[in-house]
Amino acid sequence: MSGILYLIPNTLGDGDDAALRAVLPEPVRATAARLDYFVGENAKATRAFLKRVGPERPIQQIRIGELNVQTPASAIDALLAPILAGSDGGLVSDAGCPAVADPGALLVRRAHANGVRVVPLVGPSSILLALMASGLDGQRFAFHGYLPTDAAQRGQRLRELERQSREQRQTQLFIETPYRNAAMFDALLAHCAPQTAICFAADLTLPGEEVATRTVAEWKTCPETQRPAMGKRPAIFLLLA
Repeated sequence: MSGILYLIPNTLGDGDDAALRAVLPEPVRATAARLDYFVGENAKATRAFLKRVGPERPIQQIRIGELNVQTPASAIDALLAPILAGSDGGLVSDAGCPAVADPGALLVRRAHANGVRVVPLVGPSSILLALMASGLDGQRFAFHGYLPTDAAQRGQRLRELERQSREQRQTQLFIETPYRNAAMFDALLAHCAPQTAICFAADLTLPGEEVATRTVAEWKTCPETQRPAMGKRPAIFLLLA
C-alpha cells in the first residue's frame, strides 16, 4: 500500500517556536514531527521549518525533495516515489499553505492520479486571512497571483480586474514582490475609480501585522503618516468595485 501525502502549512514569516505554536495546532506539528520524508520549495527553508517543529529523528536522517518553479514535470514521479513505496510524506511550502499559489499542486495532482490519499492539515493561509480581515465580499472572490510588472500592462490588468469586480460583485486578490508594493499601491490609486475599495494586508500573523481598507478617494486624501509602510513586507492587495 502507498503512504499518505500530508499537506502541512508553514508559518507566514520567520519566527521562533512560539510563532509556530501560535499558528499551527499541536496535532499538525506532531504529524510533521514524525515524518521522515518531505517535499518543499527549498531544502534549506524546509529544514528551518523542521527545526521549529522538533522532528522525532535527526534532521540529517530526513529525506527532502525539492519542488519549485524550476522543477521539470518529469521529476514529479520521482518525488512521489517514496510515498508510492509506502512511506508517509509531507508537502510543505516556504510560507503558508502548500499547493495554494504554490508549485506543490503538481505533486498533489499526481498523487490523486496514483490513488494516494491526500490529507490537508490546518494552518495559516494569507489569502483567506486577508479576505477575512478586509471587510470586502467574502462570498465571491478570486485570487490572481502576480500581476504584470510592466507599468502599462499592470494598469490595463487592474482596470480589467476592477471591471470584473464591478460586474460580478467579486473581490479580487493579488500579490506583489515586496519591493514593488509601493508601485502596486500607486498603480491602484491611479487606475481605479474613486469609489473602489482597496485593502492592503501585510505581515499577517506576525508582530507587525497590518490590514487597512479604504476607498481610492479616501486613500488619496489620507495623510502619508496614516498610510501603512509598504516597503519589503509580504503583502496581499484586495479590491472591490
